[in-house]
Amino acid sequence: MGLVNFNSLKSKPFAALLLVLALVAAACGSDAAPASQSGASSSESGGAESAVTEINLGAIPDQDPELLARNYGLLADYLTEETGVKVNFQPVTAYEAAVSQFRVGDLDLVWFGGLTGVQARLQVDGAEAIAQRDIDAEFTSVFIASTDSGIDPISDVAGLEAVKGRSFTFGSESSTSGRLMPQSFLEQAGVALGDLDGEVGFSGAHDKTIALVEAGTYEVGALSSQVWKSKVEAGEVDLDKVQLIYETPTYFDYHWVARPELDADLQNKIVNALAALDPSNAEHAEILEFFGAESFIGTESDNYSDIESVGRASGLIE
Repeated sequence: MGLVNFNSLKSKPFAALLLVLALVAAACGSDAAPASQSGASSSESGGAESAVTEINLGAIPDQDPELLARNYGLLADYLTEETGVKVNFQPVTAYEAAVSQFRVGDLDLVWFGGLTGVQARLQVDGAEAIAQRDIDAEFTSVFIASTDSGIDPISDVAGLEAVKGRSFTFGSESSTSGRLMPQSFLEQAGVALGDLDGEVGFSGAHDKTIALVEAGTYEVGALSSQVWKSKVEAGEVDLDKVQLIYETPTYFDYHWVARPELDADLQNKIVNALAALDPSNAEHAEILEFFGAESFIGTESDNYSDIESVGRASGLIE
């Protein structure tokens, strides 16, 4: 800053005072940016801090709400600790609600099935699939039947013709493993929904599908193989009343989808935190057991292109 001749300003004391104050203010301003810009300065200088201070995490409601609330609560606490950003679990009541809340920005990070993940990304420019379980690259559905139905186990897709004329329930209408892919395999076997007995049911969740078939409400049902296996292993299925009749070919399914407001650095922190879940750690093991996985791995949106194709063919994606 140049020197000021204060003697020349003695005849105009008020003007002199204003000029001095202006120059002092200018000098101070050259040394510090406004507080609202401090985050940008940090970022430009290579800082790793994200502008995001809070994340609302959601998930499709594919199991009992109390089970979901407890386990996603544990995951939210873990991610908060690992990323340094507050993560809140926000439960939703329907698959479609998870998609719509992601679209409007009420949810920032959501555990979607293959179909709902594609639907959500197509509605939010810049949204990306960022992580999946180790089992999601080769996921399967299962068809189950009441033991009273007399249906024998099936060895291939063509054998699904055996469910013609039977009462049948899917899970949620928007479920990949509980509706989209099972319906696709039925069509491959030449079984249209009109070939089934009565109106097709939609239980709303995988565990409810098991319960309905076990109770004899429907003769046949389709659901996630991971949920079926976990319920059987936990002794929560009466195998005298319901049996596995067919496990489908593999496909990509569940995955985490992040809104573009979660910048690349924060997304990397989330993926790294998920990948760091260690089954030898008791707290981590509880989270992994809930997800039915040994680990989480990174993924990308292109992995779900086949799901998008099937969804468009079925009319579930426009």
